[in-house]
Amino acid sequence: MEVEEKKTLSEEEKTMLLRSKQRYEILDGLRGVASFIVIIFHFFELYSFGDPSKQIINHGYLAVDFFYVLSGFVIGYAYDDRWDRMSLWDFYKRRLIRLHPMVIAGSILGMCYYFLGESVNSPNIESVKPYYFFLTILMNFLMIPCPVEMDIRGWGETNPFNGPNWTLTYEYLINILYSLIIRRLHTIIIGIICFISSLLVLNLTLNFDIFNVMQERESTKYTVIGGWALTSCELCVGFTRLFYPFFSGYLVYRLNLKIKIPYSFIICSLLLIIFLCSPRIGGEEYPILNGVYEAIVIIIIFPSVIIIGAGDKTKNEVITKICKFIGELSYPIYITHYPIIYANSAWTSFHMDDSLFNKIMISIGSICIMIFNAYSLVELYDKPVRKWLANKFLKRKIKKEENENENKMNYNRINDSVSDNENENKNIVFKESEEDMKNNEK
Repeated sequence: MEVEEKKTLSEEEKTMLLRSKQRYEILDGLRGVASFIVIIFHFFELYSFGDPSKQIINHGYLAVDFFYVLSGFVIGYAYDDRWDRMSLWDFYKRRLIRLHPMVIAGSILGMCYYFLGESVNSPNIESVKPYYFFLTILMNFLMIPCPVEMDIRGWGETNPFNGPNWTLTYEYLINILYSLIIRRLHTIIIGIICFISSLLVLNLTLNFDIFNVMQERESTKYTVIGGWALTSCELCVGFTRLFYPFFSGYLVYRLNLKIKIPYSFIICSLLLIIFLCSPRIGGEEYPILNGVYEAIVIIIIFPSVIIIGAGDKTKNEVITKICKFIGELSYPIYITHYPIIYANSAWTSFHMDDSLFNKIMISIGSICIMIFNAYSLVELYDKPVRKWLANKFLKRKIKKEENENENKMNYNRINDSVSDNENENKNIVFKESEEDMKNNEK
């Protein structure tokens, strides 16, 4: 479906769409499912000794690619038909109000947990300089990626206080590209870009390396692992993981692709669990099979999950509440959980010989803290802050739209009233003329 076809909506309908739209509760719930899988994946990662092939929940990192597919669909649905009454700055304000408060919260948590992560796993913490420490936190607040030379942890991340922030950096970039270019493109062009970017996914997963930048990916060959550092290799990985997923999700929206099947939330959740938790495919003998697997999941499975999830609505009250709850927690828990992972990384480096029971209990306790942190931040910080920011920076715009809509409705009422009066006068004159003609005939 082309964007031009959507502009047939009336002005009143567009104003209503700008203020609120029906949420896809199933997609919210699926985002929550993927977020919790990411958390469990990161805990198992602590005990894989840096070897992805030994990871038990092996493909949890693919949740990032699923998030970008979801983002492409949601951004198109939320904003494509609003541009006739929304400026670029309005769009940026809305996105910043939605995303940035939790970016700052995650970085503050990372700063608080930073020194708890000191261990052989984080060699740079011991010798960190105060100047770099505070400059890094300022850059993280402003979403400015840190170069490798400013790595104050030793993990090579663009945000040493909160690793997963790298995915938000790419999210911000694609939002800017969407507002300036992508939304203006014809659907056919979107499809062509989608096809070309799928070839980049194959280049990464099958290790073709057409850009000759992936020599350092020896341990992560035939995977999409990476994207969190400012090196040529990691930037190639990051943009590859961004482009196809986002454009495929956006194309699903543009074409209005939806499949309605019963129990869609349960089915899609099971698909995510199966494909994100599956073991490494092919082993050491045939590692390319793992690349084929990941390419199929990213190129085919994830867009299909969005198509199914968008095609149905939750009718069961319990499932609706579950989708709403985990959907509301999904972004906060994803963007704030990693500082506790850093602390757990330090704990594991000193307690590798501890019993399995100890390791399970420390992981369960940490997950409980993550959920508590996320829920508390949503209720006590994110909602109030976003409400205040919306009232401060968006209220005037919404009020203006309400006034325009009200004036338009009043204008229509006046026109209708004038038309009714004119018609009534015409009827009276017509009746008088009829009576005069009858009298003349008599």
